[in-house]
Amino acid sequence: MRILFLLISFVSFYTGVYCQEKKQALYISHLTGDFYVYTTSKIYDGTLFPANGMYIVTTKGVILLDAPWDSTQFQPLVDSIQRKHHQKIIMCIATHFHEDRTGGLEFFKQAGARTYSSYKTDELSKQKGEKRAETIFYTDTVFNVGEHRFQTYYGGPGHSPDNIVVWFGKEKILYGGCLVKSVEANDLGNLSDANVKEWPLTIKKIQRKFGQPLFIIPGHQSWMSKDALQHTLQLLKQHKQ
Repeated sequence: MRILFLLISFVSFYTGVYCQEKKQALYISHLTGDFYVYTTSKIYDGTLFPANGMYIVTTKGVILLDAPWDSTQFQPLVDSIQRKHHQKIIMCIATHFHEDRTGGLEFFKQAGARTYSSYKTDELSKQKGEKRAETIFYTDTVFNVGEHRFQTYYGGPGHSPDNIVVWFGKEKILYGGCLVKSVEANDLGNLSDANVKEWPLTIKKIQRKFGQPLFIIPGHQSWMSKDALQHTLQLLKQHKQ
């Protein structure tokens, strides 16, 4: 009986480790056209939790929005993009100062990408000891890279004081980062740097400015729904109550 118990325990442990390692892998999903969402996971509050980033393939190279949360996936992401698209990452934009967004800035700089963040993000990264971008933009900025045009937008504080979104007008894609909660989320998550009073106002500004996006990419969990902005407002309402 003792041997059987030990065998079952070993199998359970092995299976748990195997599944955990499998969940930590890099997942790349095609969104539309030249747009791809990539997901990695990291232990958060004792469980593996997924984080989303996005990349765009252009004739000039690949644009990366945020870095993988799992640092072991920095190089696999570079390799996967090179193998799949025969392109190099030429720029990386961090959407706020937390490690799951800025942690790869130095790596991607060394890999040949030009790294970007807002002034607010750079100031907070400097204060908190997080990785910093080499290029800083001080206001909402329009970028033209190859055949793609997009803009950064700061609507106000929310998940963090500096969280920005990125809008692709032609494709109606809103990359919301951690400011926007997935419809899969049951709560607001990490509130250590949040401003829950201003957060609803920020979301409503984004809704007014960008209308009805065809795709909304939140910072964590599922990105398959177009209702993520409204769901974020609902979670904020529940939190207030």
